[in-house]
Amino acid sequence: AQTVKRTVIFAGKAAPGYEVAKITIKLINNVAAVINHDLETNAYLKLVFLPDYKVSLAEIIIPAADVCQQISTAGYEASGTSNMKFAMNGCLIIGTMDGANVEIAEQIGEDNMFVFGCRCDQVQSAWDSVRSGSFREDQRLTRVLDLIRSGTFGDYRQFGFDRFVGTIFNKYIAAYDFADYLRIQGNVDELYKNPREWIHKSLTSTARSGYFSSDRSVRE
Repeated sequence: AQTVKRTVIFAGKAAPGYEVAKITIKLINNVAAVINHDLETNAYLKLVFLPDYKVSLAEIIIPAADVCQQISTAGYEASGTSNMKFAMNGCLIIGTMDGANVEIAEQIGEDNMFVFGCRCDQVQSAWDSVRSGSFREDQRLTRVLDLIRSGTFGDYRQFGFDRFVGTIFNKYIAAYDFADYLRIQGNVDELYKNPREWIHKSLTSTARSGYFSSDRSVRE
């Protein structure tokens, strides 16, 4: 089967007191160092973290991206405008029904997005199942976490990666949504192999994003 090659870009900043965010950035960079030097994988997958994210960097990244991932847990993200900018530029969104993704879906249609994960009214029951232990962890997630614990990406406790792993099983239910996230990533790969359909969805995203124009907001 044809393998869809990807370059995954992370960009952002951690607030000075947000320790887990800093640990996450450290883990991203350590994972990148392993992947990008692995001769079996680096022909198909590259991972980069761009520091000092700001408007001038966004002006380069946003028009260049094929997909963007807006994957906050439904009901927890206050808003979001970067995904609107991506949609306007024909970038297809991988996302949960949270924040501005909900408004974007209303304008461009869910069928022109890659939607996954729990909806707002499902999050509490999902969290209850994780907390009670009745939730069965996806074996692919188990392998990922075992790899982190093994020290493949750096000392597990020295770098605080144990704290990162703990966040996978908190109220934001990343563990619960993981299997559905992988399912939707498979859909992304399949669609990318069909350029005509991909371009159609991309153009539709741009054409229907006019609602998010700042001119319209000012007028109203």
